[in-house]
Amino acid sequence: MQKIKLGKTGLTVSRTAFGAIPIQRISEDETRTLLRKAYEGGINFYDTARMYGVSEGRIGRHLGDVRSDIIIATKTGAKDAEQFEKDLATSLTELGEGSYIDIYQFHNPPFVPRPGGADGMYDAMLKARDEGKIRHIGISNHSVDVAKEAVESGLFETLQFPLSHIATDEEVQLVELCEQHNVGFIAMKGMAGGLITNAKPAFAFLRQFENVIPIWGIEHMWQLEEFLGYEANPPLLDDELWAVIKKDRNELAGGFCRACGYCLPCPTQIHIPQAARMKLLLGRTAVEGLINERGQEMMGKIKGCIDCGHCIKNCPYKLDTPTLLRDNLRFFEEFLASRPST
Repeated sequence: MQKIKLGKTGLTVSRTAFGAIPIQRISEDETRTLLRKAYEGGINFYDTARMYGVSEGRIGRHLGDVRSDIIIATKTGAKDAEQFEKDLATSLTELGEGSYIDIYQFHNPPFVPRPGGADGMYDAMLKARDEGKIRHIGISNHSVDVAKEAVESGLFETLQFPLSHIATDEEVQLVELCEQHNVGFIAMKGMAGGLITNAKPAFAFLRQFENVIPIWGIEHMWQLEEFLGYEANPPLLDDELWAVIKKDRNELAGGFCRACGYCLPCPTQIHIPQAARMKLLLGRTAVEGLINERGQEMMGKIKGCIDCGHCIKNCPYKLDTPTLLRDNLRFFEEFLASRPST
């Protein structure tokens, strides 16, 4: 397992890291097997967050005995110092008695927290570090502008940001900016929220950046084994893989929903991260689970959109989400109509 120093943190981390959002969707026993296999395979970096449900607690329970051998990054979505303190206390409890957090990250704030800010969050972060509850300060974001400001501020040791082979040039340039400022780059959504279906070019593309640590969202053993296999024998970014990347870029790049979920909750219960990507999903995955009764009910909710603007206001990518939803609904209905009757 290759390892690198993660920016100015000085932490030595495996270049394949474990993204722990998906373990919410599997059983406790399956989680334990997956986490232990990852650890035995050489993965020492595990990313979670307070908002990821049971994720923190499962990492604490199933990797607690090897805590000194691993690095845990988690996040708080707090809006003020009081909530920050509550989130931190809960995370420490979930991770286990006497625990600490290696990298504590602000979870997608719409601004860059700073010392002396009215929200008090950065000062609370410094206090937590002084008390030994956390070791390093990071920030997670989906906005290029906020990310740039955070990196250039000198206040953060790591940046977590979406990066995949369909990223824009501006997003890829953040990698160089982080390198210039010795900020560790933690890459989330390396598979573009599931729109990229071939892990090999995804892995090879991110491996070319020496200062980037991808956190692969892992739910199944076959996924873990695939990434461990690529780690043992890293695929070369050759003409064949570039051809796959070019195809993905032609089909996916642009104004698509990244499924970050910051548009939620929708007041009319539209499941935006799924519904706003339906056109792309139908062309790239098995359709049976998308067009069944449940899928049709989900897409039908788009007709109840009240154009309240909540999704537009909260989208880090500034998408016109209501228009995108209606476009996906039209495509979905035409797709259903085109299928032979059974």
